[in-house]
Amino acid sequence: MSIRRTTKSRRVVAAVSLTAALALAVTGCGADDGGGKTKDTGSESSSSPSKSSDGDKGAKQEDTAAGEKVDPNVKLAEARGQDGVTLVINQVKRDSGGFVTVQGEIKNGSDRNQPTSGWAGTEAGVAPQNPNSVAGAALIDKVGKKRYYVLRDTDNRCLCTTGILPLQPGKSTSVFMQFPAPPSSTTEVDFMLPTFATTSLKISE
Repeated sequence: MSIRRTTKSRRVVAAVSLTAALALAVTGCGADDGGGKTKDTGSESSSSPSKSSDGDKGAKQEDTAAGEKVDPNVKLAEARGQDGVTLVINQVKRDSGGFVTVQGEIKNGSDRNQPTSGWAGTEAGVAPQNPNSVAGAALIDKVGKKRYYVLRDTDNRCLCTTGILPLQPGKSTSVFMQFPAPPSSTTEVDFMLPTFATTSLKISE
C-alpha cells in the first residue's frame, strides 16, 4: 500500500510540476509579445513628439524672426502691387547664421478686400505647403548671377510669414522672409514677390 501511495504521489507531483512549467512557458511567450508591442508602441509614441518638436522649432524660428523689433518709420524700399497694395521694406539684415532676413509691411490702399494667396508663388512643392504666405519671394544677386529663394524645412514649410488673411481696405500686415545669405561682398540685391514690382535692397550687417 505504501509503495502504491508513494508512486501515486510522485505522479501527482510530476503532473503539477509539468502543468506549472507549461503555464510558465505560456506566460513567458506572452511577455515577449507584450514586450515587443510595448517597444513598438514606444517607438511610435517617441516619433510623434519628434514631429511636434520639429513643428515647435519651426514655429519658434518663425516667431523669433517675425518678432524682431523694427522701426516702422524706416523705409528702405517700396514695391507697388496690384490694385493699390504696397509693400514697404523696413529692414534687410544679414545674420551670423548665414541668412538674410527681410522684414516689411504690406498695406491695402484700395477700397476693397485684397486676396493674399498669390504671394506664395507657384512652386509646386512649396506653395501648397504655405498657403497665404510670402513664400514666393526671392532675392536676386545680379553681380553673382544667382537667385535666392525663401528658406524652407524638410517638409517645405517656409521660414516666412504664413496664414495671411485677406487684407481689408486700409489695413496692413507685417511680413518677414529668410533667405540664404549671398556672399559678404554682395551688399545689394533685387527683391521679388509675386504681384509686386521688383525693388532694389541694400543688405545691412
